Amino acid sequence: MKRKYRALILAAGLGTRLKPYTDYLPKCLMEIGGKPLISHWLDRLSDLECESVLVNTHYKAEQVQNYISSLNYKKMFIKTTYEKKLLGTARTLINNIDFFNNFEIILMHADNFSFVNLKDLLQAHENRNKDTLLTMLTFNSKNPSSCGIVCKDDKGLMTSFHEKVADPPSNCANGAIYILTQEFINWLVKYKSNAIDFSIDILPFLSGLVQTWHTNLPYIDIGTPETLIEARNFFKNRSYYENF
Repeated sequence: MKRKYRALILAAGLGTRLKPYTDYLPKCLMEIGGKPLISHWLDRLSDLECESVLVNTHYKAEQVQNYISSLNYKKMFIKTTYEKKLLGTARTLINNIDFFNNFEIILMHADNFSFVNLKDLLQAHENRNKDTLLTMLTFNSKNPSSCGIVCKDDKGLMTSFHEKVADPPSNCANGAIYILTQEFINWLVKYKSNAIDFSIDILPFLSGLVQTWHTNLPYIDIGTPETLIEARNFFKNRSYYENF
C-alpha cells in the first residue's frame, strides 16, 4: 500500500539576522526567482502527492496567512497554526501531533533553499535500515560551526550529533528535512514529550536510529542578507543544478 504523507513546515521565525528585509516581510515570503521561498517547498510537496500541510506562524503571521489563503493546490490541503509565543521546533510538532495521526510526516524549515529532489529522499526513507525511526537529509556545509553536524557509519546511520559546536568533527550537516515514522512519534510521546528543540532535545538521543540521505547539491540557509543574495544567484543558475 502506498504510504500517506503529511508535512509540517516551520515558518514562524523572527528572521532577526535577515534585517532589514524582515522589517517588511517574514523570511518564508522572501522571493527567490519571483516566488516566495515557502512556495518552492509547497510545490515540491504537491509533486510528492502530500495529502496535507501544516504551516506554523508567529512573526507577521497575517502576511503568511494571507499568502497561504491565496494558494490553490487541487489535491493538497494547507492549514496554518498560529503561535502567540514561539514554541520551538519540537514543541510545535508535539502540540499538533493529532494532525499527523496515521501518516508519515515530512518535517522541514521554510527558510532553506536547494534544488534537492525530495522524491529521492522519500525513496531513501522507504529503503532505510531496519529499526530506524526517521530519515534525515544531510549536506556539505561551508560553515560547519554554524550547523548541526552529523557523524555517521558506512550504512548512513547517524552515530552522533553535534549542534553548533566550535570545533565540529566534519562538515556533514543536518539539512533539517526529516521523514518521521509513526514509530518515531510513539517514541517521542513516550520519552521526549517535553522536548522544545528538535536538534537539542531529540537528535542527540537517537544514535543508531536515524537514517541519513546525503545531497551534494548546494543547500542554503536563508538567514542573512548575504545568503538571500546567494540563493537568488543560485536560482539564476538553476539549469545547471537541476541536471546535477
